[in-house]
Amino acid sequence: MTLNPRQRRLLDVVKQRVTMSVEELAQQLGVTPQTVRRDVKQMEEAKLLARYHGGVGMPSSVENIDYSQRQVMNIDAKRRIAAAVAERVPPGCSLLINIGTTTEEVARALIRHQGLHVVTNNLNVAAILADNPQCEVILAGGMVRGRDRGIVGEATVDFIRQFKVDIGIVGISSIEADGTLRDFDPREVKVAQTIIEQSREVWLVADRDKFGRQALVRMGSLSQVDMLFTDARPPEALAKVLKEAQVKVVVAP
Repeated sequence: MTLNPRQRRLLDVVKQRVTMSVEELAQQLGVTPQTVRRDVKQMEEAKLLARYHGGVGMPSSVENIDYSQRQVMNIDAKRRIAAAVAERVPPGCSLLINIGTTTEEVARALIRHQGLHVVTNNLNVAAILADNPQCEVILAGGMVRGRDRGIVGEATVDFIRQFKVDIGIVGISSIEADGTLRDFDPREVKVAQTIIEQSREVWLVADRDKFGRQALVRMGSLSQVDMLFTDARPPEALAKVLKEAQVKVVVAP
């Protein structure tokens, strides 16, 4: 779903407080409890929020949002992030690109780049960039996840270790306030960790909904990242961590 400004503020408030009652949310947002319940119902169906006894909170850290929903969520923000990335990718460089709907938008933004060499464990990224005759695409082997066409497993990790690329472009599900990067599938995380290790520069792509989101598996930290591409200024605590880690932040216009 695409959030309207009220729903966006509702989500931000719950992220800050973890759990809140409907009445507290209504008072904070200056709307009726009925409006809050209606918004929460829609956002619960999209797995952005969860209703608990007596309140509203963040959804489970164990299960990600369905891929079909993630494809259309914040699509404008993802496209703006992708355009900002593409502006900075020089022709003729080598890339590692991982699983994710934002990285797929990056692939679309690179469709006219010249002389790229792309290694990926994302079937969708490979299919998109295969339409670029000036791009060499190398697809990792491993087990294909049917739900999102990501390729994971030990064979994938071993394959990626053969390469050392100029830039690793990595999507993520969660950036915690202390700079911890998290995702949901341990197998996917292991591949992403390998991409980071095999990249001379690491570019993280994440829309604002990833700030403070809960996810189960630790992937790494912002200290391993050179640039963060996002669509909004990070919250104050996270901005401080980014500055201390010397991560360059690019907010897509």
